[in-house]
Amino acid sequence: MLVRVLFFGQLKDIVGLSSDEIEVAPGAHLETVFDYYASQYPKLAAMSGSVAMARNERFAAPDEEVEHGDEVAIMPPVSGGNGWLLHSDLGNVFAAVTTGPIDSRALAIRVQSDGDGAVIVFEGVVRNNSGGRQTRYLDYECYAPLAVRQLEEIGRDILSRFDIHGIALVHRVGRLSIREASVSIVVGSAHRHSAYEASLEAIDAVKRRVPVWKKEHFVDGEVWVEGQWDESVPRTAFDASR
Repeated sequence: MLVRVLFFGQLKDIVGLSSDEIEVAPGAHLETVFDYYASQYPKLAAMSGSVAMARNERFAAPDEEVEHGDEVAIMPPVSGGNGWLLHSDLGNVFAAVTTGPIDSRALAIRVQSDGDGAVIVFEGVVRNNSGGRQTRYLDYECYAPLAVRQLEEIGRDILSRFDIHGIALVHRVGRLSIREASVSIVVGSAHRHSAYEASLEAIDAVKRRVPVWKKEHFVDGEVWVEGQWDESVPRTAFDASR
């Protein structure tokens, strides 16, 4: 069976590829695909237990079987054009990944209703330093189909658990300069407390669950920023004896 494999973040550097195609035997699992590459790249094997996988644009456990023609994504821990790269609009929940600047004011207009007494806009922006090193700019990349699915799921969950009217979650990818917004969470609610709580919960979930990776470019070097997956995301495990 032929399977297409995608690599993201620092895994692209480790493997030297952004995508590949391999033949696997009938009955193979996602972990079979991971083990194939981990056996060739010790640095990838060393990341076993922190790497997540997706099958056909959905998170999947390593023991899930693959089929001919599947698209498999191997993803490291998340870091946390002017049109939408990909978006989902469910009315009260808007989720998107964009390659252009985020217009949070337009998102606020989209989210707000006549009954809202509060509109909270949170923007995560690029700062000029990290860990004592001077930052020049950041590069963000993502697995867009899965990223939008996760943004949408987070939005729907927040909408169901908090007293809010609507929510928009947008992440930008590509090269960002200092002071530019990488992510925007906009919440509309009748009351400010609900809006604040929903906004905080949303950005925390985005940082843990959305497959977006960031590379920081400093005056004296560059590095992929490694974060941590949410506990709900299944991870890989590499058995060197196989």
